[in-house]
Amino acid sequence: MHDRLRALIAQLRLHGMAKALDAEIERAEREAIAAPELLYRLLGQEAASRRERSLAYRLGQARLPWRWSLDGFPFDRQPGVSRAQIQTLAGLDFLRRTDNVLRIGKPGTGKTGLAIGLLREACLNGCPGRFINAQVLLDELYASLADRTTKT
Repeated sequence: MHDRLRALIAQLRLHGMAKALDAEIERAEREAIAAPELLYRLLGQEAASRRERSLAYRLGQARLPWRWSLDGFPFDRQPGVSRAQIQTLAGLDFLRRTDNVLRIGKPGTGKTGLAIGLLREACLNGCPGRFINAQVLLDELYASLADRTTKT
């Protein structure tokens, strides 16, 4: 029966459930866990696995140039950046309202770091996005006008 169950789980591509199957069945037999509880635990493992894979996909698609989060932003060294304003932005309400955020400032004031941090926060909260350098974007748009192609 275990082999048939494994085959069906593999056919359905339930990767999280497949990874947890043997341990959960062993635990259920050892602790006399009822079938509905075992099924609930296996489905929970699958759901967690899908959330992890989805997050990894969103982070990969975001093309973040480096690992950066808002937690590590040096607010004390950037007096022109309001911690309260950034924490408000990190709530991502601007995405729900479909508002734009534009940071303007001199080089070295944390604009890119804040953009990466906000994008990472959005990805962690289920929103897709992509980081792209403005100059690279303009160069690609200009090139696409010339040859009528686009990059993905």
